[in-house]
Amino acid sequence: MKYVTTVGDETSSHKYIIDINSDGEVTIDNEPRKLDLQEIDDDGLYSLLIDHKSFEALVEEGDGHYRVLINGTLYQVQVTDERAKRLAEAASAFAPTSGELNVKSPMPGLIVAIPVQPGDVVKKGQVVLVLESMKMENELKAPRDGTIGTIKIQPRQAVEQGQILMTIS
Repeated sequence: MKYVTTVGDETSSHKYIIDINSDGEVTIDNEPRKLDLQEIDDDGLYSLLIDHKSFEALVEEGDGHYRVLINGTLYQVQVTDERAKRLAEAASAFAPTSGELNVKSPMPGLIVAIPVQPGDVVKKGQVVLVLESMKMENELKAPRDGTIGTIKIQPRQAVEQGQILMTIS
């Protein structure tokens, strides 16, 4: 699975393409790397080994990003898997700017959470539901600003690709 990762600190940021294949081999910007990440405790402390160099990383999850403290330097890290990135781009490209919009399932899966209710006002990019597919949780985001209309599904419900999940007007 490919991930687009943007890492920044107080002065600059850099985008990396990280690819983890099914054998656990990792490439960063097409260069093979030896990488191991182990959770040390439930408070966000990790042991990170990159090309035989050891680091301790304190990781805190924020709203759409992570704050990572390594060797006294705080980094803002944003991670998007390639599939989610493409889904978001496709949704934005085809979302009408007015009228009722049907939010459809991009893949078969199981509804995990619905953090919105009918009548809620949502902003473009706001998470409107979480769908589990292939053992991964995928956040579906509002493709435009609007108001949640009808919600046609409920948590723990199985859905098919293309099924209408909710409407936004």
